Amino acid sequence: MTTDFDPTTSIVENISGDYTIDPHHSRLGFVARHAMVTKVRGQFSDFSGTAHVDTANPAGSSVSLSIKTASVSTGSADRDGHLASADFFDTEQYPEITFVSTDVDRDGSEWSITGDLTIKGTTKPVTIVFEETGSARDPFGNVRVGFEGGVTVNRKDWDLTWNAALETGGVLVSDKIKLEFDISAIQNAA
Repeated sequence: MTTDFDPTTSIVENISGDYTIDPHHSRLGFVARHAMVTKVRGQFSDFSGTAHVDTANPAGSSVSLSIKTASVSTGSADRDGHLASADFFDTEQYPEITFVSTDVDRDGSEWSITGDLTIKGTTKPVTIVFEETGSARDPFGNVRVGFEGGVTVNRKDWDLTWNAALETGGVLVSDKIKLEFDISAIQNAA
């Protein structure tokens, strides 16, 4: 993995255990094409999740995630309001997006997590590929592990169908959306 950042650390040889996602040091984001000329990025600020990591038997691993849809943020209050409306997430009727793993596979530092993603009451399977980015003991004595991953989905599969045609051809919002995950998880105390 090529990066412009300092190298990660890996102090824990076996990261097996139970973890809680640290929402203050993680990002759950998305990228969409806008007017078919640029990318617009957004994220959710209110989420929680847990993971059980089993390095000896990756299929015994599991992940569960809950995201508050009203916490969507793109840097534009008008756009955030539109995303919260019934045109998109319909946050009043569907306050959460959930992901629950159904299968986990590992190849070295790459983890493939397949699970049920539920948005607006519609559940579809997705497979998200994660790269294990490191482990560390933080200044508070916590063991942390890091993962980065992503997947491209078609938003229409979850009934996120609102769009507007452009005079020059194309549409205002791309159907394909990239979901991005930068995860820092803290190992639960034994």
